[in-house]
Amino acid sequence: MTTCLLIRHGQSRANVDGVLAGRLDSALTDDGLAQARQVAADLSAVPLRQVVTSPLTRCLATAEEITTIHPGGLTPVLDDRFVEVGYGAWTGRSLKELADDPLWATIQSTPSTVTFPASDEHVSESMAGMSERAWAAWLEWEERISAVGEQSVWAVVSHGDLIKALLARALGLSLDAFQSIVVDPASVSIIQRHRGRTAVTGLNLRDDVYARLARVDADESDQEAGESNAGVVGGGNA
Repeated sequence: MTTCLLIRHGQSRANVDGVLAGRLDSALTDDGLAQARQVAADLSAVPLRQVVTSPLTRCLATAEEITTIHPGGLTPVLDDRFVEVGYGAWTGRSLKELADDPLWATIQSTPSTVTFPASDEHVSESMAGMSERAWAAWLEWEERISAVGEQSVWAVVSHGDLIKALLARALGLSLDAFQSIVVDPASVSIIQRHRGRTAVTGLNLRDDVYARLARVDADESDQEAGESNAGVVGGGNA
């Protein structure tokens, strides 16, 4: 049985600014770097065989924090197939502005039908196309890793929507259900695979999970943030 850790990058400047970065490079904030270092510390005793990452800076920086302190002497491997969705003309625009676009409602209800508006500057792709490329890449890496050892653990550092799409596939859900999955910055989700069958054994795991639960009733603003992030394009800006 192989174990794959799906790790979303730490908080980026675009997350804080409420901007859909897409494939634009957006560096980690100081908080995002601290989050990445916490994930690295949490995973330092995990026997990782490989860390694969999106090439964008926010993911690579997160991956490098993990590999730098890992005793296995790992180096992140870049794979363009785990890059962020090609949001086309939506790239770089504010989420508040995009929420007024009629396409936003379609992304919430039937994302499998959505292709992002074309742009001369930015790659545009469909959500279904993103899901297919990500799943194909994940399966290919699974084969490589399992060939090394059936009990191997490996990690992918990527983006919110892409990780949600992978989790939906692993759960046997349609892409139209993926907005019911929340993947926060610097969270870890776990897929295990055995004899061709997948199981999600961890979802949106964060170091502060118990602290966050403890203040749910006391902090109404946190509740509102959680609701607004649930279906945000790009995975949310928590």
